[in-house]
Amino acid sequence: MPVPSTPETAPIRPVDDPQARAEAARLLRAGRLVAFPTETVYGLGADATDENAVARIFAAKDRPRFNPLISHVPDAMSAFALGEATPAAERLAAAHWPGPLTMVLRRRPGCPIAWLTSAGLETVALRVPGSAAARALLAEAGRPIAAPSANRSGRVSPTTAAHVAEELGDRVALILDGGPCPVGLESTVVDLSGARPRLLRPGAVTREQLEAVLGPVELAVAGDAIAAPGMLASHYAPQAAVRLNATDRRPGEAFLDFGATRGDADLDLSRSGDPVEAAARLFASLRDLDRPRIAAIAVAPVPEAGLGAAINDRLRRAAAPRG
Repeated sequence: MPVPSTPETAPIRPVDDPQARAEAARLLRAGRLVAFPTETVYGLGADATDENAVARIFAAKDRPRFNPLISHVPDAMSAFALGEATPAAERLAAAHWPGPLTMVLRRRPGCPIAWLTSAGLETVALRVPGSAAARALLAEAGRPIAAPSANRSGRVSPTTAAHVAEELGDRVALILDGGPCPVGLESTVVDLSGARPRLLRPGAVTREQLEAVLGPVELAVAGDAIAAPGMLASHYAPQAAVRLNATDRRPGEAFLDFGATRGDADLDLSRSGDPVEAAARLFASLRDLDRPRIAAIAVAPVPEAGLGAAINDRLRRAAAPRG
C-alpha cells in the first residue's frame, strides 16, 4: 500500500500507476528531482545530461562533488550509446543486465552525460536496473537518469518510500512507491575502462559471478582514486556508532544479529543465516535500530563469502570514522 504523504513531504504515488510515471518523467525532463524504486535501493533521479539538475542532487544529498553518480538507462543499447561497448562489457550485459550491476566504461565521443555527473572523469558509470517499473520510467523520460541512493550523503540507503520521505521528503518533487526493494544493497560496480576488470564496489552480482564471465577481476584497494559511487571510506552510516563482529552486547547498545546467535538480539538480519535475506534487510535494520539513547549498534559477524562480501563492505563503511 502506498505510504501517505504529509504537507512536509513530496507527493507519494505508486510506481505502477502509468499516470504517476508520466508525471515523474515530465518532472525529470523539466530538471526536477524524482525519487523512484529499483530492485537495489530507492534512487534520487535527475536528468544526467543537465548540469543544473545534477547539481540539485548534490545539494539535496549534501554530497561531495568529487563523488560520481551512476546513470540509469532502460536497456543495453542505450548504455552502449554512452559508454564504449568493449567485448567484456557486452558479455557482462548479456549475463547480468537488466540487474544490480553498474559498469564503468570509457565515454563515447559526444556522450551527452554532464561532466558533473561523472565528476569530471573520462568515464561514465551505467546501469540497466532490474526493476521493470524503473525501466518503464527511464524509457518514458527519454534520457539517462542520474540516480544515487535517495538519502542524505553518507547516511543509510533507503529501501522503502517511507525512508525517502524521512530523508528527503521536502527536497524532491515526487516520490514513486514500489514497496520494499527486493535486493536492498546498491549495485555491484565493476570498472571496465582499463586493461583489466576491477571491482570497485561489491554488490548482489558477486565477484565469483563476474569472474565466471570475465576471468580474473582485481579488487579496488584503500587509497584508490574515487572512480565510482560508494568508494568513500565512511558511507551508509546511521547516527549511532557501529561495532562490527560483535559477540556481546555492551551498555547502551542495540544488537543486530545474523543467524540467531543471541536470544536477546533486537533484530536479526536473517535467523536462518541467509545472506540474500540479510542483504535485503540490512539498511532497514540499521535505520530501525538508530534510535535516541542508542549509543551504538553492535553487529554480529557475517561470513565474507559470496554476497556476504557486499554486506560486510557496507557495514565496514558504516562503522568507519566519520569525517
